[in-house]
Amino acid sequence: MKKYSVATPAVIALAMVANGIALKDANANEISADATLQQISEYNQTQPMGQVTSVSQLRDVSPTDWAFEALRSLVENYGCIVGYPDRTFRGNRALSRYEFAAGLNACMQQMERLIASSQGVLREDIEKLKRLMAEFETELAALGARVDNLEGRVAFLEDHQFSTTTKLRGEVIFGLTAFGENSRGNAQTTLSDRVRLSLDSSFTGKDRLRVRLAAGNVPRIRTQTGNNLPSTQARLSFEQNTPDNNVIADKVFYTAPLGDKFRFWAGPMMAVDDIYRAYSPYTESGGTGALSRAMRYNPVLYRNVGEAGIAAQYKFNSTFDITASYLAGNNNSAADPSRGSGLFNGVYSAGVQLGINPNKNLGFGLGYMFAYDNANNIGGGLTPLGALPNQLRGVRVETHNVGIQGTWRVAEKFNVSGWGGYSDINDPGSNANADLWTFALNFSLLDLMKEGAVLNIGGGMLPYVDAVEGRGGKTVLGGSTSWIVEGNYRFPVTDNISITPGVYAVFNPNQDDSNNTAVVGVLRTVFQF
Repeated sequence: MKKYSVATPAVIALAMVANGIALKDANANEISADATLQQISEYNQTQPMGQVTSVSQLRDVSPTDWAFEALRSLVENYGCIVGYPDRTFRGNRALSRYEFAAGLNACMQQMERLIASSQGVLREDIEKLKRLMAEFETELAALGARVDNLEGRVAFLEDHQFSTTTKLRGEVIFGLTAFGENSRGNAQTTLSDRVRLSLDSSFTGKDRLRVRLAAGNVPRIRTQTGNNLPSTQARLSFEQNTPDNNVIADKVFYTAPLGDKFRFWAGPMMAVDDIYRAYSPYTESGGTGALSRAMRYNPVLYRNVGEAGIAAQYKFNSTFDITASYLAGNNNSAADPSRGSGLFNGVYSAGVQLGINPNKNLGFGLGYMFAYDNANNIGGGLTPLGALPNQLRGVRVETHNVGIQGTWRVAEKFNVSGWGGYSDINDPGSNANADLWTFALNFSLLDLMKEGAVLNIGGGMLPYVDAVEGRGGKTVLGGSTSWIVEGNYRFPVTDNISITPGVYAVFNPNQDDSNNTAVVGVLRTVFQF
C-alpha cells in the first residue's frame, strides 16, 4: 500500500496564500485561499491509495475525457497511477486533481526507473505524459513535486529511451473508393485493404533495423479515355496489391548515425522516400496524408526506381544538410544474377539533395536524381501514356530529374507546401529525348474542429510532356495540360483510429481535353498501433 504525505502540500499552500500568491486551476482561473485550504484539508482526510492496474477499475473516469487514453496507456503499460481502495478515481471532483498529480509524479519516477534498467519507454507515452504534466502543473507544485525540473526530467527520458527489443508497429487501411470507369461516365465502387506491420529494432537507441511485412488488394485505378489509352494519373496514394492479398516483406534496411554529423542507410529493400525529406509534412503519408498518389510529394524525385543500396546524410549545422543515395533494382532485380540485372548492371537511381531549414517553421529541398529505368515509370507512373511517342514507350531511358520543394508553417494552424520538378528524358538507343514538367501546391488547416485533425486542399499540374526530338527532328506533342485538384479531411476518432473522406479530380487525362474528367471519391479508415 502506497501513502502520500500531505504535510508538504499543506505547507506550500499556506505559504503561497500568506505571501499573496494566487493559485490557478487548469483553465487559468484563480482559486481562492479558502477553497485551496479546503481542498488540502479534504485531501488530508482521504484514505491511503492502493495500486490500480487497469483503467476499467477507475469507475468514474469517463471515456469521453481527453485524458482517458493517456490515463489508460500509462496505467496499463506502467502501472504507476494510483487510485482509491474503493476502485474510484474521483476524477469529477476538484480534489481528484491533487490525487491525479500525485499519480503523474509516480509515473515519471516509474518511467525513469525503467530507463535506468534499460527497459523501453515509448515516445508517444512520453508525449502524453508531457501534456498531462502541463495540464496539472499547478497541482504538481502544490504537492511538492519538482515542477521546475520537469522539463529536464522529460529531456532525460527522450534522450535515453530505447529498447534493444523489437517493437511492432502496425497500420491497417480500409479504402472505400468510387470513380468514373470510362468515357460514358459509368461509375465503379471498390472496398479494399492494405496491412503493414513494421518490426523496428534498436541496438544503441539511435539506430533502427526495419523489417516491414505488407499485404493488400488496393487496385491501380485506370480510367479509360476517349483515345482508348488508359490513364494512370488517378492512382491512389495507398495503392498496394500483393498476389491473393498474401503477405510479403517490402522493407528491409538499417539506418544509424556515425558521430554527431553523419547518418547512413543500407539495405536490400528500401525506397527513395525512406531516405530523403520530402518537405510535404501533411500529404506525404499514404495512410494519413493525400488520397491521390500525385499529391503526396514531388514525383520526379521521390518516385524513382531503386530498392537495394546505400545512402548517407551530413548535417553541417541546424540549417544545412546534404543527402545522397545509390539504389539499384526493382522487383528483386538487384538480387538477380542474370545479365542486365544485379546491383550495377540493371535499373538504378543516384541522387543528392541539399536541405535548407532556416527555422522549425520553414524548410526547402533542392534535389537532383539520375535514373535509368523503363520509360513507363518516369514521373512516378503519372506520365500521360498518350503523350509518350511510340519510340519511348516500354524502353529503358535515362532521366535527369531536378526538383525544388518546400514547406512553410505560416501560422500555428496553417501550413503551405509545394514543389516543382523537371525531367530530361533520353533514349540512348534511338537518340530520342523529351522534356517533362510538373508542379503542385497544398494548403493545410490544422486542428480544425478537433486537435490532430487536418484539412488539405491542393492541386497542380500533372507530369506534362511537351515535345520529343529524335532522328526525325522535333515532334511537338502539345495537347492540353493535365491538372489535378484534391480536398480531404483527416479526422482522428481516437489516438489510434482516423477517417479521411475526400475527393480528387483529374482534368484532361493524358493531356487530351476531349477526355472526360476522372473523379475519385475516397473514404479511408486507418487503424494504427
